[in-house]
Amino acid sequence: MTPTGAGFTGWLEATAAATAMRQSLWLYPIVEILHIIGFVILVGSAAMFDLRLLGLSRELPVTGMERHLLTWARASVLLIVPTGGLMFVAHATEFAGNPAFRLKLLFLVLAGLNAAVFHLRPFRQVAGWDRGAPAPLQARLAACLSLALWTGVIACGRLLAYF
Repeated sequence: MTPTGAGFTGWLEATAAATAMRQSLWLYPIVEILHIIGFVILVGSAAMFDLRLLGLSRELPVTGMERHLLTWARASVLLIVPTGGLMFVAHATEFAGNPAFRLKLLFLVLAGLNAAVFHLRPFRQVAGWDRGAPAPLQARLAACLSLALWTGVIACGRLLAYF
């Protein structure tokens, strides 16, 4: 398979990494599997944290879960970003024009912003609701939005094959 795009996406598709991704029998599937594993860790960690904010396992401290689960979520980005980049460069023109890919990127940005706002706002007062007490409404809303956005990221990632 040869590069299909012009300009920047065509240049990306002509790089050695993109060519290797397209020409190797095993490289693309291995990279894709690693990308999925990274997302399982990221979204699984975020979902467990969000469910705690929504009231499950209130006996567990939010701060302890944040330290443990979100450390894994943040570390998973070290797997997700390079593998996603490799898959993108292999088919940059196709992905750049794919509405599912564009929506996935939008959901990713919104999920990141949601997490940032959560940590800048309700999480700063976590001492008052760390264990046993319900999380404040703003934290629960952030958790619901997080679950919806990560579901959207996963759905759009899967829909890439169909658009």
